[in-house]
Amino acid sequence: MTLSQRPEALSRVTPGRRRLLGNLLRTALSAVALAVLFRQVGGQDLLSALRRVDLRLLALAWCLFLIGDVIRVFRWRALLRGLGLRPSFGLLFKLYLVGGFFNSFLPSGFGGDVVRVLELGRDAENRSAALGTVVVDRLTGILSLLLMGLVVLPFARGLAPWVRRLFAGVAVAGGIAGAVLLQGRLLRRATAFLPPQLSLEGQGKPAQVYAAVSGCGSRAIWLALLFSTLFNATNVTIHWLCARAVGMDLSVSFFFVVVPLLSLALLLPISVGGLGARDWVGQMLLVPTGLAEPTIAAWTLSVWAVTAGAGLVGGVIYLWQGVSGLMRRET
Repeated sequence: MTLSQRPEALSRVTPGRRRLLGNLLRTALSAVALAVLFRQVGGQDLLSALRRVDLRLLALAWCLFLIGDVIRVFRWRALLRGLGLRPSFGLLFKLYLVGGFFNSFLPSGFGGDVVRVLELGRDAENRSAALGTVVVDRLTGILSLLLMGLVVLPFARGLAPWVRRLFAGVAVAGGIAGAVLLQGRLLRRATAFLPPQLSLEGQGKPAQVYAAVSGCGSRAIWLALLFSTLFNATNVTIHWLCARAVGMDLSVSFFFVVVPLLSLALLLPISVGGLGARDWVGQMLLVPTGLAEPTIAAWTLSVWAVTAGAGLVGGVIYLWQGVSGLMRRET
């Protein structure tokens, strides 16, 4: 193939093939990251740490994770009602569980948030609203988590000085960016001169989605922040319980700073269910505390196990929906 033919060949790569290549890349990155981690911390030492895990504490963390999903459903429902949409609580809970399955096990670009948008926004009228509320749902969760970490930061023990500085910078920058995004007018004015495909002003698709992001109303936003605070307290407790399960003796306040940094790292689409990414970030944040690397790895893998265990519930629901659909078609 000549150089002049290569651009034409690349242009023939279909979107489906690009998604497949991206999924394979994420799977490979997770596998390589885990393999290098096991080699660094010592495979036998890690297995020994995992054998000592207190399964009762992990079971409690799993139950709290499901309770956290219920809290997040209340948050999402408040945002949807701010736009005049009233789907049932049961439907939203099912979508959260199914989304958790996609987040935990599949290297697909169709993550849990995308599944929620596709399932709830089946018609064009609801699609922009579904996408906008999912964005605000995720955003209010992150903002609340960062604010809680800032409040606890002066009292958190065991943090390395660079972790304190990193978190403070991320929290301030994230808070400003989130406030600008939710405020609405500033970004609309800043993008008004752009084409409709990019502008947040007018009737283009980005503008329709952003209308849902900024149009939920102050009452819905405050309710979402309240539910986010409850959920994040649950999420921090889950990480602390997993730490106790592997024998880590760190204060709860420590995790109010570490969990936000872990959560932000997992937003990057470079792994499957956070495998590899969570583990390496966990090592960077916790090694300065003097904990053994195998113990830290056992903690991050325990957190993944709790998340994946809850995702399995969504997987069963998703499978049952598929089987039921096939049965209905045959009859």
